[in-house]
Amino acid sequence: MNRLRTVGAVLAAAVLAATGSAAASAAAGPASHRSQPQPQPQARPLPAHIFAPYFEGYTTDDPAVLAAESGDKYLTLAFIQTPAAGSCTIDWNGNAATPIAYSTYGASIAKIHARGGDVIPSFGGAGADGSGEEIADSCTDVAKIAADYEQVITTYNVTRLDFDVEGDSESNTAGIDRRNEAIALVEAWAACHHRTVQFVYTLGTNMTGLDVPQGENVLQSAVAHHARIDIVNIMTFDYYDGLPHEMGQDTVTAATAVIKQLETIYPHKTIEQLWHMLGITEMIGIDDYGPPEVFTTADGAYVENWAAKTGIAELSFWALERDNGGCVGTAGSDNCSGVAQTTWEFSHEFEPFNRR
Repeated sequence: MNRLRTVGAVLAAAVLAATGSAAASAAAGPASHRSQPQPQPQARPLPAHIFAPYFEGYTTDDPAVLAAESGDKYLTLAFIQTPAAGSCTIDWNGNAATPIAYSTYGASIAKIHARGGDVIPSFGGAGADGSGEEIADSCTDVAKIAADYEQVITTYNVTRLDFDVEGDSESNTAGIDRRNEAIALVEAWAACHHRTVQFVYTLGTNMTGLDVPQGENVLQSAVAHHARIDIVNIMTFDYYDGLPHEMGQDTVTAATAVIKQLETIYPHKTIEQLWHMLGITEMIGIDDYGPPEVFTTADGAYVENWAAKTGIAELSFWALERDNGGCVGTAGSDNCSGVAQTTWEFSHEFEPFNRR
């Protein structure tokens, strides 16, 4: 399923490659030869409930600028992947011109930190998952995958990583197991170094819950490999069932079905604990599927109010650059929602979730 779009990523990568300086690649983790900033103070853990929309990292936008303009305190930065299938090197969007280094986003993230906010780097996405360039699908060395995760954590001084697993990655059993083995290694590393690190799985969902068996298998593998998953973030859009949807209400229906699945996967957790480990990601406006799936501003208010009452862990949407009404009637655009709205209207509706 093409839930989180990367249309335009190839063109944007070419622009960045032409304007940026290519950096040498390394899969040796945080001790690589890439230049790093001076050691930073220990990162603060994220609050129990946050709103963190996705930022389209394949653009030339500055996340600190858009965070300030939108009023969004937290952002999910998408996406990190390998430059080619079989590689153990990671870059932003697999582009060597935007390496995992302070020179890429470091100053912007520092500004967001200074304002009391934070970012969540995200691995994968529909493009990487479909091309074998998601790091756990691409690299067969679990230790190198773990070192890559650690490099992102230490380079940007963050406490949460997001893994968008969909499409081919959702059924790649070997990649799923490697990812979870690497997560367990990083959790052990974080414990030894007294660091807070959380992990999020962003997974596709339908009206009946997570994809079966694919989505369930991702989490069951995590349990089997002793990888603690802090948040299960479900993409409540692109249902592809040919039916009209009331997207706000259907978010609640899909989430309730997922909780029933989590009861089986995590039988020792209470219902309250399961709701508190749930995340929701919407696609604002007209999504990839088209007019049967339109998430309106009224849906935004409805979902934020429900999320606050339910106490879920994370609320998000795809994507920050789409939060404007510049292309009314257009489905699945990368840079506008397709519905009539004021600029940053969805952000302003969701932002109160941070204060609940």
